[in-house]
Amino acid sequence: MADKYYIAYGSNLSIEQMKVRTPDAVIVGTGMLKGWRLLFRQFATIKRSVNFNTPVLIWKISKNDEKSLDRYEGFPRFYTKKNLKVAVKSLDGVDLGEITAMVYIMTQKAVKIRSINPLPSEYYYSVLDAGYKTFGFDDKILNEALMEAVMLARPQTR
Repeated sequence: MADKYYIAYGSNLSIEQMKVRTPDAVIVGTGMLKGWRLLFRQFATIKRSVNFNTPVLIWKISKNDEKSLDRYEGFPRFYTKKNLKVAVKSLDGVDLGEITAMVYIMTQKAVKIRSINPLPSEYYYSVLDAGYKTFGFDDKILNEALMEAVMLARPQTR
C-alpha cells in the first residue's frame, strides 16, 4: 500500500519522537481541524465540537510507520482511526490544498476510564507545548484543554 497522510495533534508533534517511532515519516505541513476540540484524558484526544478548532501537523507515513503508530497508540483498543479532510499549508505558509488524512481518536471506553484522572503528566504536556511553539500554533488552545482537564479532575462539591 502507498504512503498515506497522518494528522498529529498530540505527542506526535515532536519531530524527535516521530524519528524514532516512524523513521520513514516526512512532515507535509500544518493544518486546522475545524469543528474539533483538543482534550486531555491523560493523553490528548479530539472531540467533534462545532465552536472549536485544533491545530495539527500533517505527516506522510509509510505502511511500516502506520504499523508502528498503531502499536504506540494502542489501536484499536485505546485509539481508533478516522479519516478527516484538512486544508494544509507547507511550513513556509504555502497553501497545499485539502487532503484526506488518518487521525487517531481515543475510544469512548478509554475516554471514560481516563476521565477519572484526566490530567496529563508534566512531561507529556511539555512535549505538546514544545510542538505548539515549534509550529507556531496558538497555545491558548492547548491551555484551554489543560484547564478543562483540571476542572474535570476537581472533586465535585455539593
